[in-house]
Amino acid sequence: MRDSTGFIAATFTKYLTDKALVSQQHVLELTEDLVIKEFEKGATVLSEGQICHHVFFVESGLLRLFSIDDDGKEHVLQFAPENWFISDRGSVFFNQPSHFFIDCVEDSRVVLLDQAFFERASNLSPEFRNYNEYLLQNHIRHLQNRIDLLIGAQAEKRYLDFVHLYPDVLMRVPQWMVASYLGITPESLSRVRKELAKRNSK
Repeated sequence: MRDSTGFIAATFTKYLTDKALVSQQHVLELTEDLVIKEFEKGATVLSEGQICHHVFFVESGLLRLFSIDDDGKEHVLQFAPENWFISDRGSVFFNQPSHFFIDCVEDSRVVLLDQAFFERASNLSPEFRNYNEYLLQNHIRHLQNRIDLLIGAQAEKRYLDFVHLYPDVLMRVPQWMVASYLGITPESLSRVRKELAKRNSK
């Protein structure tokens, strides 16, 4: 499992053994034919209208999933730092054109995982199958929580939830992207951060 520069995707290999509890033998079988791609900051990984054929595991760097409305405004749905997966799963598993974009917030190295990989891994390793099911259920839980926050929570609560979910992302993305994820204006985000800083300084 090497890219053009000859580096092994050590982060993904470690993820399979440490998180999914896949045996070393099965890891070798699963990773021998995988593809790794390197993207520069700002590069587009997926565009609206394309069919997404992969789930992307972030080996290094930072990606985001977002949509663009009719007025040209971006709405960030997800960030994916190292050790995270990101994709339009509806497009991958139902072969439908995507409504979303994925691009790189930083220079990134990404492992490309197609549907066949997940089927093969699930058949080969019950541990992987169980962990993948857990990830799916956890993803649904986070989506439900996010919808609830966007519908009924104040900006401060949304921000604190973001900090909890993405503790290492806050200082790596511009403020307008955080505001877009939270569904508020950059000015509102600035007020929230100032109020929290003032409160914490007392």
